[in-house]
Amino acid sequence: MARGVKSKGGGNEALEAVRRRIDAIDAGIHALINERAGLAQQVGISKHKEGRTVDFYRPEREAQVLRRALERNKGPLRDEEVLRLFREIMSACLAQQQPLKVAFLGPEGTFTQAAVLKHFGHSVRALALASIDEVFHEVEAGNADFGVVPIENSSEGTVSYTLDRFLGSPLHICGEVELRIRQFLMGRMTGLPRVKRICSHPQSLAQCREWLRENLPDVELVPVSSNAEGARRARDEKDTAAIAGETAAEVYGLTVLAADIEDRPDNTTRFFVIGRKLFPPSGADRTSLIVSGSHTDAPGALYRLLEPLAKHRINVTRIESRPSGKRKWDYVFFLDIEGHAAEPRIAKALASLKKRASLYRVLGAYPRAVQ
Repeated sequence: MARGVKSKGGGNEALEAVRRRIDAIDAGIHALINERAGLAQQVGISKHKEGRTVDFYRPEREAQVLRRALERNKGPLRDEEVLRLFREIMSACLAQQQPLKVAFLGPEGTFTQAAVLKHFGHSVRALALASIDEVFHEVEAGNADFGVVPIENSSEGTVSYTLDRFLGSPLHICGEVELRIRQFLMGRMTGLPRVKRICSHPQSLAQCREWLRENLPDVELVPVSSNAEGARRARDEKDTAAIAGETAAEVYGLTVLAADIEDRPDNTTRFFVIGRKLFPPSGADRTSLIVSGSHTDAPGALYRLLEPLAKHRINVTRIESRPSGKRKWDYVFFLDIEGHAAEPRIAKALASLKKRASLYRVLGAYPRAVQ
């Protein structure tokens, strides 16, 4: 094709040919998405003619789809973008009749809301609630299909209240989300010298303590219930700034004064997806447990509980102790192990552990976060 030959539209003919090819590919993608949506609808109808959307949701199946998408990806799109595209396709296909209702620790603009959208896509009805306790309650009551709550941060450790809530709840862990946390300083002022106080969740303040000490050592730090609440106060109060995710600046009309102020570049928060039932293995899973011995203060009590896991070569990736709430100095242990509770090797080890425990409960067996 000769260079410089112009089409009627004023563009190069080669460029116009590329655009026509893109249009054809777009039409093909659209047709395939519609075909996929039709097949997804058939799967739902064949299983539950009068079921709700939650009855069709299969987290282990979605995890497998996402892992295969990553295996196929050769670029130029980044893995993160490929995951996001496939997540949104699955989200839209699932929501054809009605969207999933997902409760989360609000208000709008929190990192927990970002975790909801990362895990479920945008074709859900996200319900912002004021506390972790309310998230559990709404899922327990059936007013929400699932809930998303923070469980731990890579810099600041465990969200203890989430763990404690499992002691009295029948809910299960259905999935996990890992969210890279980028912290932004925002406000209505034009620069750092105008900031007199900063409002943010205690976790965010802690994640940025070194940056704050170096750049704003004399500013008052005010802990609030959520980063979104901090952003609201920054919007409404003179000389007040907030630390929050970038979305909060858009939601509350604030100016970003400094970006990426977290002390650790790998700052990540892990969230649990909670629901009312357990799901089959996906092939790359994690199991969470609550266990306790008859006398947790006796020598070797914890060793006795963990020994069956070591014997069967099962990796314990996390262990936390929390007060049992029954009597003083009595504790329960929260364990995360690699593998699914239904796998034969895992099931055999857990059966042995159960015999030694005075308290034993599988909180959930769920796909590991797909990154």
